[in-house]
Amino acid sequence: MSSGVGVHDDVISEFNDFKLQRAPYNFRYFIYKIEHDEIVIEHRGERSESYEDFANKLLEIQSECRYGLIDLDFTTKDGRPTSKLVFISWSPDTSKIKSKMVYASSKEAIKRCLVGVGIYLSATDASELAFSAIEDGVSKFL
Repeated sequence: MSSGVGVHDDVISEFNDFKLQRAPYNFRYFIYKIEHDEIVIEHRGERSESYEDFANKLLEIQSECRYGLIDLDFTTKDGRPTSKLVFISWSPDTSKIKSKMVYASSKEAIKRCLVGVGIYLSATDASELAFSAIEDGVSKFL
């Protein structure tokens, strides 16, 4: 299902620099929102920020849906430190039904532009955004 929502060119160009870690795009994460029928970057997290900073930023947006992308550092079950690009669809229980529908139907548009992201998760509340829950979700893709 397509919503007719497009993806702003900055999302694509900054993502490409982000995944290659090219300066000046040395960020930890991005938060995206839909604005005027287009997916745009709402926030860029500095490289020094943590997963908790990313999760808290999403939780601040209590009743609105967002997409998030983070370069997640974690330890695998066999003890290896690693990092993966993780896309999270944030659709809080308190958001409006129409917003949930628009974000759900627009997710494929942004996923097509984020070439190289292999882990896609969804969260609807703080417990699903907890690092342990995300780590469990990521481990299913490894």
